[in-house]
Amino acid sequence: MSNPFLSPSPLPFELPPFAEIREEHYLPAFEAGMAEQLAEVAAISGSSGTGSPEPPTFENTIEALERSGAVLSRVSLAFSNKTASDTTPGLQALDAEISPRLAEHSDAINLDQALFARIDALYQQRAELRLDPESEHLLQRYHDRFVRAGARLGEAERDRLRQINAELASLGTAFEQNVFADTRAAALVLDSAEELAGLPELAVAAAAENGRALGRDGKYVLSLQSFSNQPELASLDDPAVRRRLLAASLGRGAGSNPDLIRRMVVLRAERAALLGFANHAEYVVADQTAGSTEAVETMLTGLVRPAVANARREAEALAAEAGVERIEAADWKYWSEKVRKARYDVDASVMRPYLELESVIRNGAFFAAEQVYGLSFTERTDLVGHHPDSRVFEVKDADGSPVGLFIGDWFARESKRGGAWMNEVVLQSHLLGTLPVVVNNLNIVKPPAGEPALLSWDEVTTLFHEFGHALHGLLSDVRYPLASGTQVAQDFVEYPSQVNEMWADWPLVLANYAKHHVTGEPMPAELVTRMKQAEAFGEGFRTVEYLAATLLDWAWHTVPAGTDPGDVEAFETAALERYGIAMPEIPVRYRSGYFAHIFAGGWYAAGYYGYIWSEVLDADTVEWFKENGKSIRESGEIFRRELLAVGGSKDAMAAFAGFRGRGPEVEPLLVRRGLTG
Repeated sequence: MSNPFLSPSPLPFELPPFAEIREEHYLPAFEAGMAEQLAEVAAISGSSGTGSPEPPTFENTIEALERSGAVLSRVSLAFSNKTASDTTPGLQALDAEISPRLAEHSDAINLDQALFARIDALYQQRAELRLDPESEHLLQRYHDRFVRAGARLGEAERDRLRQINAELASLGTAFEQNVFADTRAAALVLDSAEELAGLPELAVAAAAENGRALGRDGKYVLSLQSFSNQPELASLDDPAVRRRLLAASLGRGAGSNPDLIRRMVVLRAERAALLGFANHAEYVVADQTAGSTEAVETMLTGLVRPAVANARREAEALAAEAGVERIEAADWKYWSEKVRKARYDVDASVMRPYLELESVIRNGAFFAAEQVYGLSFTERTDLVGHHPDSRVFEVKDADGSPVGLFIGDWFARESKRGGAWMNEVVLQSHLLGTLPVVVNNLNIVKPPAGEPALLSWDEVTTLFHEFGHALHGLLSDVRYPLASGTQVAQDFVEYPSQVNEMWADWPLVLANYAKHHVTGEPMPAELVTRMKQAEAFGEGFRTVEYLAATLLDWAWHTVPAGTDPGDVEAFETAALERYGIAMPEIPVRYRSGYFAHIFAGGWYAAGYYGYIWSEVLDADTVEWFKENGKSIRESGEIFRRELLAVGGSKDAMAAFAGFRGRGPEVEPLLVRRGLTG
């Protein structure tokens, strides 16, 4: 049987031929891809037995590595997107099998002593090579990558490192699959529409449709989002239903994941010690823009006190509105909406009819990209995405030249993990001659057939945020795959996406998409004004909720080697109290048992601080867009050229300084978050 991964896709932009891909194609493609890349690496390092290798040059070593692994790259990128957005038991089983094998494959390359010797030789003579800045930065990244992967360790230490990496890969996959199962099992099943009193009619209908889709005819099912405080808590009138919903959310992973968490924390600390670091956080931050754990801790702990003070003022207002002595966690969002309505005459349910999904996409996100960057989006109904709900759009530049493909997959389903994210399934690279293909995944509740999908303001913001990641990938203009798009420092990657959130309420953009889905009437100007005022109420909650998760991540990953962290729930409680961020009425955004950002693969392990670290840059950049005196289009071209286009081809903070003319300033963030004074 022909395997579509074994050769470049013939489709436009090398879009993976999703209509032809079957589950049985993945494993043979993974195996063929790993074998192919190991053979390529052996030829580069001279260990293939085909004769003495040529002396190392940038072209025959670094560029050759960038060209290697084409089959593995194709299948890995497609598989990563598929397992997250439309998984099956077969794909989950394969994920569990292939994750440790991929870790072993990476180690086989990163710990190859002959290969590292060539890279190190080039690095030592880099001044004499006279490389262009992009190539010189790539050489620096390769050298850092191999050193951080353990290339300088002794043989025994390298063997232990391989064992740790393989086990961590298996544990991360198991954690993710447990969260996936627990989240679905914890969906709140209700017997009557009366229990959903307070939700908009379309949301009630969607809950009934969800029940039917899950085989619970006649029931109303609220499926859970990935975070703790579920959006329905803001509207449900019945306090008992609110408590049941929050309890279901907070309980995920409590039975299935504690042993996995403890083991991952111990292994990460051991690996950091092997590599010469005090703990996993120190290992991670050494390769980030923050530079040191002291810098991260200073920022985070400095925000705790004003954030908690702000949240306590909000709690007092909520308790007064509810007529109780102390607000409960399950009631916080509900009474927040009441306070917003009383103080600012803003009702979230009144806004929804003006925030219809199709208009938010086409007249909001796409329109903003046209105004800022000159892009146009045309739906390609002739091209097939990874799921029937996914839609493919061709992206062109202002001059009509091709940019890439954008795939939007906005609706929730049982086969999709929670949350919202961006995937790249084809990387932009001048070396390889490829243009980008990027995917946005959200989890908006799908309405019954024929009904519009009406969004909350939070969902609109999330859509613009993830589209910011997509633009970062689409507007990449680099030579090397390793530097393409979002492949930047982890504490920098959220910066462009957070900047893109500003267009959601930019007057020109908002006026273009926020129109009543029935009458076409624009959202009243005074409602927009009140909405912005009301957003300030709740910054205390949002900052404490986020900081609690960040400091929990930090606590787990500052555990030194050889230390058993003990009971997971006790560790979590002690950590939040130690940092002074524990507020029972504000649950941490992600409890440890379902904190997939840091335990499912570990991409954000000791790096969840990156959201607020990036927000410093974001808030400063928003001020620049508002005050620089240039048109949106002129400003967009500067931001595109200096930030988005360069991807990871230069130092991230140097790119920011080149764009802003100076380093970042924190004051705009403090004002935005209500943390001044």
